[in-house]
Amino acid sequence: MAKRRKAKTVLIIEDEAQVRTFASRVLELEGYQVLQAEDGDTGLKLARQSQVALVLLDLRLPGRDGWAVLTQMKSEPGLSAIPVVVFTASAAVVQRDKALSMGAVGYLVKPLSAARLRETVAQILRRE
Repeated sequence: MAKRRKAKTVLIIEDEAQVRTFASRVLELEGYQVLQAEDGDTGLKLARQSQVALVLLDLRLPGRDGWAVLTQMKSEPGLSAIPVVVFTASAAVVQRDKALSMGAVGYLVKPLSAARLRETVAQILRRE
C-alpha cells in the first residue's frame, strides 16, 4: 500500500451516536482522519474550518436537516467542491435521485456494512 502524505479528512454529519461511532471507527482503521457532527449547523461549521476531503451526510438531522446542509454546501464557494455522500435509512429511489441531482456524489442506505462504507469512501477519494 502506498504511503499517504497526509490522512484525508472525512466529516460525518449524523445525529445517531452509534452510527457516527461505527462509521468513524471503520474509516479511522483505513487511515482517515474523522470529524463528527451531530447536527447540520455543527457540520457546516466544521466543514468551513477544516480541510475536509469528503462529507458523509445523514438527511434526518435536528435543526437544519441534511437537505438544507447539502443545499448550503453546494451554494458556498468554499464548500461546493467537497464530495458529499448521503447516508440515510431511506431506500426510496426518489430521495436518492433528488440527493444526486442536488450534487451528492453517492447515496448509501443504512444500516451500513463496513465493507460498503470503506469501498464507497475509497472510490470517491481516489477520484480526487
